Amino acid sequence: MQAHQILKVRVDALCEEAHGVRSFRISRLDGRPFERYTPGAHIDVMSPSGIMRQYSLCGDPECLDSQIFAVKKEEPSRGGSRSLHEEVSVGTELSVSAPRNLFRLEESASEHVLIGAGIGITPLLSMAYRLAAQNARFMLHYFARSEAHAAFMTRLSGEPFETHVTLHFAVARDALAATLDACLCQAGPGAHVYTCGPAPFMDLVVEHAQAHLPATAIHLERFKADPAAAAETSPGSFDVQLASTGQTVHVEADTSIVEALASIGIEVDTSCGEGVCGTCMVDVMSGEPEHRDHCLSQAERASNSVICCCVSRSRSPVLVLNL
Repeated sequence: MQAHQILKVRVDALCEEAHGVRSFRISRLDGRPFERYTPGAHIDVMSPSGIMRQYSLCGDPECLDSQIFAVKKEEPSRGGSRSLHEEVSVGTELSVSAPRNLFRLEESASEHVLIGAGIGITPLLSMAYRLAAQNARFMLHYFARSEAHAAFMTRLSGEPFETHVTLHFAVARDALAATLDACLCQAGPGAHVYTCGPAPFMDLVVEHAQAHLPATAIHLERFKADPAAAAETSPGSFDVQLASTGQTVHVEADTSIVEALASIGIEVDTSCGEGVCGTCMVDVMSGEPEHRDHCLSQAERASNSVICCCVSRSRSPVLVLNL
């Protein structure tokens, strides 16, 4: 994280939300309220082990005195989730970033269909808070292995959510497609779908949602990158030119755009390094990016107007960036 992005916070409460899932309620050490954020936003959290990961905010966006995020303890863990589960207690101080949002509600939608699985409930919960406050038309479908593995059940089963929530426990793999179709078939032509959860689950949601809605009405957020995605295309080498000065740097096949720019003194903010969080997005002035991220919308990819510099490449010999 860059220095201007860091907020010092204190953990005020911990709650075991489900099997292996813990929520963290934090407040600012300086006593000031948090800035307002839009539903679907996430923050970077630096764990006591020094590993930084991205977590969706899952509280009420109108509550500015505190923020809530939830962490699933991954087995095996690369250290981030394990550290937050095992080394954090009430009173622990952490460093977090300001919220960023690549998973926004579409304000023009006539209705909203939220479909989450497991820990993927987190960004959808903040959306549900906002939609309920607006008396908007929405349904939240939550898939989990069992009630014990379903997070935030106390909130979801009470007001203002209970009439909007359908729970799907232990849905067999061969029944999942039909269940998703049932969730989506009643969506009107102006509906938008939002999904978060394991990659295979989201891929199936997108596949079935496209039978009812245009691709631009389907939104998803990934928690981590698919390692196979970057291997699908040849890495290649290319040049990056700075629009402000005309300076050019060569990006070798085994070097990221971020690393190449750093070699000439141009620092681009990064966080996840996997094309998930969107911290390193830069506007493209000319050239054709080869998108390898997991955060840009289909419209952004089609327009080639922005690139995630930590993972993406260039299909053209020169890529001119707004730097």
